[in-house]
Amino acid sequence: MNFIDTHQHVIYRDDFGYAWTKDIPELSAGNFTFEDYDALTDGAGVVGTIFMETGVDDADHQAEARFVGQRVGTNNLLGQIASCRPEEEAGFDDWLEEGRNLGVVGYRRILHVVSDEVSQSETFRKNLRKIGRDGLPFDMCFLARQLPIAQALARACDDQILVLDHCGVPDIAASAFESWAEGISKIAEMDHVVVKLSGITAYCAPRDYGVDVLRPWVDHILGAFGPSRIVWGSDWPVVNTGSGLPVWIETTRQLLAHLSPDETSAITEKNALRVYGLE
Repeated sequence: MNFIDTHQHVIYRDDFGYAWTKDIPELSAGNFTFEDYDALTDGAGVVGTIFMETGVDDADHQAEARFVGQRVGTNNLLGQIASCRPEEEAGFDDWLEEGRNLGVVGYRRILHVVSDEVSQSETFRKNLRKIGRDGLPFDMCFLARQLPIAQALARACDDQILVLDHCGVPDIAASAFESWAEGISKIAEMDHVVVKLSGITAYCAPRDYGVDVLRPWVDHILGAFGPSRIVWGSDWPVVNTGSGLPVWIETTRQLLAHLSPDETSAITEKNALRVYGLE
């Protein structure tokens, strides 16, 4: 089972600000570099990665993409999903233009840290459609309670690929399955939405992220989206707040072991190539 990691972060604390990490013990100090990731995944079957913007402080989000752009094409780094601000008119078109030279294969705006109204503005949706017209996907980062907002955004931007990060951020620790499952089923009805199998051990109770705990949630994702609309991601180093990356890779192998080889390779590798235009 080979993996293309569609959600690899890095932290270079001397170069960029990461205010969101200050209260997370696993992430609040030190750096998490490309070299650290390569060493951690050596021999684990990771054959390619896509960098995911790391939620740096607003003033740094373009500088981060320029920094990563210099590394795209080296080692296994296939491209990057860059941060953007679709709610802002000024400079948005210029940023999309610059991204063409930075190895950008998609964009993201983290939406659970801003007002729910941000993604509902016509400016936001108009700019999102520009990303779609460029043939690029947009990663949607919403909490489970915001899945109706994600559905509305998907309906408004129905002519482009949208990727729902982290399985819609289920509250596994609280066993909040029913409302999350209903939201997932509804958004999965829209064929242009893809879901990312990533990050979910961080939403479990401490040290309670075994296969048996995760299986009902992952099985619902499999049933709702099917193997052709799921991509895989590590969410490293945020995954350290849950299982850690080596355990997450092995857990994924077990969670998908009942699928056919073609179905498994679609989820862990081939869908990523298609969704992010890397074929």
